[in-house]
Amino acid sequence: MSLKLGFKMLSKVLSYGLIGIEGFGVQVEVDITGGLPSVDLVGLADTAIKESKERVRSAIKNSGLDYPINKITINLAPADKKKEGPLYDLPIAIAILSACNQIPIENVKDTIFLGELSLDGSVKRVNGVLPILIAARKEGFRKFIIPKSNANEASFISGLDIFCVENLKEAKEFLCGENEISKLQVSDYETLKEQNNSQVVDFKLVKGQKSAKRALEIAAAGGHNVIMIGPPGSGKTLLAKCFSSILPDMTFEEALEVTKIHSVAGQLSSAGIVLERPFRSPHHTTTKIALTGGNKNATPGEISLAHNGVLFLDELPEYDRHTIETLRQPLEDGVITVARAQMSVTYPASFTLIASMNPCPCGNYGSSKQECRCSPAQIHKYLSKLSGPLMDRIDLHVEVDSISFDELNAKQEEECSAEIKARVNKARKVQLERFKNSKNFCNSKMSVASCKKHCKLDEECNELMRMAFENLHLSARAHDKILKVARTIADLDGCDNIEPQHIAEAIQYRSLDDKYKV
Repeated sequence: MSLKLGFKMLSKVLSYGLIGIEGFGVQVEVDITGGLPSVDLVGLADTAIKESKERVRSAIKNSGLDYPINKITINLAPADKKKEGPLYDLPIAIAILSACNQIPIENVKDTIFLGELSLDGSVKRVNGVLPILIAARKEGFRKFIIPKSNANEASFISGLDIFCVENLKEAKEFLCGENEISKLQVSDYETLKEQNNSQVVDFKLVKGQKSAKRALEIAAAGGHNVIMIGPPGSGKTLLAKCFSSILPDMTFEEALEVTKIHSVAGQLSSAGIVLERPFRSPHHTTTKIALTGGNKNATPGEISLAHNGVLFLDELPEYDRHTIETLRQPLEDGVITVARAQMSVTYPASFTLIASMNPCPCGNYGSSKQECRCSPAQIHKYLSKLSGPLMDRIDLHVEVDSISFDELNAKQEEECSAEIKARVNKARKVQLERFKNSKNFCNSKMSVASCKKHCKLDEECNELMRMAFENLHLSARAHDKILKVARTIADLDGCDNIEPQHIAEAIQYRSLDDKYKV
């Protein structure tokens, strides 16, 4: 059906857009006037939005509603901000229907509409609903109409009146008072987390490698970055996969931060919220843009998708050097700024880096069980793929040797992840109390001022630091990394002060600064 109008009508409907993971209000204005049938869409819209006029026309007609055969002008305000994606289909359709009196204009006021339309009028899932709801709530909006397929994601935001629809006709009838839609109920995060079946790998499956397990326990307790260096088949990848099993559980606030990023990237599961700390393991052929984020829409990359979780880079020297050098700034600041011609977006990128590598091309350099076949020049060329500044930013350098047949077949049961995690949680609790008046939550994020305050050394510890600094040719950054690691080891031991044995153990995790200096 089509409707011919001989008079001018104007309608305004509210929606929301995204820049990165931050939402901003968008007003969809529709003006219907006499003249030849046409549709003009303005307001700095991308291709997906410009194509929406065809989807909206078919959706309205196929829903049994009247589409006006007139000149239609659609404006997305503010006009100076880029709008992307198909989430404006539903608000455009609602604005057209209210402009031609099929929906009372007063019934769409103060309501945010989001949703993509199919040609048959069904409302499809859109990305970024969670950050939009959070941003709109801050601006004082309380009523939302969204796709039913986004219900799980939206159900974790309290204090809002959210109504989920399956198709355009259902939304129209609800706004006209012809049917009722129940308000979305708030989901309980803790209950859902308890019901979640975790698939992480347990440390009890790893035979031997006590020193590597100890280093990973320290890393989990203090949020430190780790690189494991050892021959092929020594268990580096398995150790990295087990690491997530000893990390502290995410709080609801952390889960929301992670979910916002995954929602924008379109990588949310059916649960609607990320229940476990992310574990991202991009292939060594990954590009710089895929790692850091970007493309024309400045979407989040792997390091942002690993926020509050783990970024595992297996065989680190095999990655393009320019690609892995981009890790320097996020490792220091916990954020990544993606600058493109049309926009500049800052994404959270506070992750724990777990990297692994062979010590040489054949993999046996330094092994006590295998003979290395590489020349010094080959070893130098291989190690030079990693820059000193990048290695400097990694807190723990761990040498992992091959395990023997007896170790592999030992009947003694290894310590399980639950026991290690209990010690990690205890150490993290100490740190949360220590940093309760700051934005820090673990030792690795301490500023220089905090490090001086919480990492005071006695004379014996100070002398150990002096010897390490001079003999290993450490940088000032490496000096601070040792102090932070020592603070974590002291927390694991339940000590208020850093003692000589804590400093000594922390120093041994920097031995590769000199051994692999190129």
